[in-house]
Amino acid sequence: MHRRDLITILGGAAAAWPLAARAQQRERMRRIGILLSYAADDPQGPSRLAAFLSRLQELGWTVGRNLRVDYRWNPGDSARYRQYAAELVTLGPDVLLCSGGSSLGALQQETQSLPIVFVGVVDPVNAGRVASLARPGGNATGFTNVEFSISGKWLQLLKEIAPRVSRVAVIRDPAAIGAVGQVGAMQAVAPSLGVELRPLGVRNAEEIEQSINQFARDPNGGLIVPASALAAAHRELIVATVARNRLPTVYPARGYVGVGGLVSYGVVDTEQYWLAAGYVDRILRGEKPADLPVQEPTKFELVLNLKTAKSLGLEVPPQLLTRADEVIE
Repeated sequence: MHRRDLITILGGAAAAWPLAARAQQRERMRRIGILLSYAADDPQGPSRLAAFLSRLQELGWTVGRNLRVDYRWNPGDSARYRQYAAELVTLGPDVLLCSGGSSLGALQQETQSLPIVFVGVVDPVNAGRVASLARPGGNATGFTNVEFSISGKWLQLLKEIAPRVSRVAVIRDPAAIGAVGQVGAMQAVAPSLGVELRPLGVRNAEEIEQSINQFARDPNGGLIVPASALAAAHRELIVATVARNRLPTVYPARGYVGVGGLVSYGVVDTEQYWLAAGYVDRILRGEKPADLPVQEPTKFELVLNLKTAKSLGLEVPPQLLTRADEVIE
C-alpha cells in the first residue's frame, strides 16, 4: 500500500470516529417515573426493582445511557399519593410505572395522556381504572395481583392449617375498591367451611392493632389479610399483633411470612415487575396502553413458616408441606 493511500484511509477513519461518538451521545434519553406503594427501605423493594430494571436492560434500555428513572416511595400515606403523582407528571416522563390501586388512581387524576403501566392492582375494571381487561382503553394497562377465586382459597388454607378456627376476621381497607370482591368471594365459601366471617374495616395502624386485639378476645379465631397497600405498609405491625394474640393468619404474599407470618398464598411479585418491563418497552417503542390487555396472574406461590406454626401449636398437614413452594424453618 502506498504511503498516500494509507494517510487517506487513516484520515477518513479519524474523521469517522468523532461522528460515531457524537451519534452515540445523541442517543435519545427516555424517562420513566415510578410511584411505589411501599417505603424506600422496604426489604422487598430491591428484588422487585432489580427484576424490572434487569428485564429492561435485556430489552435494550440501560439507566444512564438511554434511560433515566425517577422514583417516589409512599408506604400507604393517602395524602402523599397525589403529591408524588403530581411531581412525577411534572417531570414529563415517557411512561409511568406504579404499584397498587392508590398509586394508579393518583396518577390518573394527574394525567389522562401519559402512558401508565401498573402492577399489583386489584379489580381495575370495577375500580374504574380501565374499561375492560381485554381492551383497557385510556392511558393505563398492566397486571392485576388477585384473581377473586384466590380469596376463597385463603379461607380454605386457613381451615386446613388450623381446623379449629370457626371465626375469621378479614382486614379490609374501606378505600380499596377491590376489597369488596375479595370479601365477597370468601363469604361465598364460608358456610361450607363452617366459619363465621367478620370484615374489619381499618384505615391506619392504630385501627389495625385495635381491631385485631378486640377480635382475638374470643376463642377459635383466625385472620385473613387480603392484598392492599395499607396492609403491605403495616406488614410487620400486623404480623407482630397476631403473634401476640396467637391468631393463625393467612397472608397474600411471601413478604409477610418472611417477617414471621404463618402462611401466604399469592402472586410472585418479582414476576409482575419483570412482565411490566416488557409493557414499558413496548410503549417506549410506540405502542399504546389502550391496545395492551390487562393481564391476570397465572403463577402463585405457597409459602409456610414452620417456626411460626410451632409457636401457635399447629401441626402442618403433610399434604400442605408437599404443596408448598417454600418452607421457612
